[in-house]
Amino acid sequence: MVEAKDVNYTSAAIAALDEYELKESLGGEPPLTAVWKAVHRPSGQEVAVKRVRLSGISQKLVECLECELSFLASVSHPNIIRLLDVIRDKECIYLVLEFCAGGDLASYLRQCGRLHEHIVRKFMIQLGSGLNVMHSHHIIHRDLKPENILLSAPNSDAVLKIADFGFSRIVQPGEYTDFVCGSPLYMAPEVMQFQKYDYKVDMWSVGAILFELLNGYPPFSGRNNVQLLKSIRDCRSLPFSQLIRPNLHPESIDICMKLLCINPAFRLSFDEFFNHEFFRNQRVEPLFGALESGNNLSCN
Repeated sequence: MVEAKDVNYTSAAIAALDEYELKESLGGEPPLTAVWKAVHRPSGQEVAVKRVRLSGISQKLVECLECELSFLASVSHPNIIRLLDVIRDKECIYLVLEFCAGGDLASYLRQCGRLHEHIVRKFMIQLGSGLNVMHSHHIIHRDLKPENILLSAPNSDAVLKIADFGFSRIVQPGEYTDFVCGSPLYMAPEVMQFQKYDYKVDMWSVGAILFELLNGYPPFSGRNNVQLLKSIRDCRSLPFSQLIRPNLHPESIDICMKLLCINPAFRLSFDEFFNHEFFRNQRVEPLFGALESGNNLSCN
């Protein structure tokens, strides 16, 4: 028998959801998550609605979801996806998020191929600015990859936004965690080896994304995690394309090498990343002013 309070709980969720007209599917990971483009009926605003089914997910993932909701509700930053509303019922949580018409960075890469260094710097400064907000809240993302970085628009005014904090959690300085999660091609080796880790797993992911932006493909590959880890361990020199490497500035190669360091103790810290020579001619503050006023982020 359904209790009256449960009926009220569900009715309130249905009423809240009725404010949004679902348009088209944007993906997700069925059956646990689904994402739609939607329109907020009262205002006409385009949004994204993400449904997370609570049945069948572990307590750890529930904790990650609550961390995601708490973090997104507490920040407002151009390089972090904006949470507009949260709707809860007995079986699901619905996140209403800003809609990013430009799709994700993975699609952008498929369209453009590898990117020119000046575009890569602009992307990485935006990514770094979003990471700075996460770092100040002691949040580690644990699933940074091109699919989880969205573009605000499908044109040259695009702004990068870090999204999908479903594996995120708070790790205070000096603390470590050991939950294995993420996407193998962008996953730090200490995670694959079931070792304790801290925020530097995100720095590895940033390095893998940076390498892919410069080359058009991820730095390491393998048919399974064992082969992937062997590829990382056996690497003596990052596999930059020999057609591309001669045209790269030395600082581009250097920052990749220092981010993709197998030993996290020697991997770039966030502050070392942000102050690397790779960014020497384009500091964050003036560049952000240019980006937010509409800087050219075409493929060229």
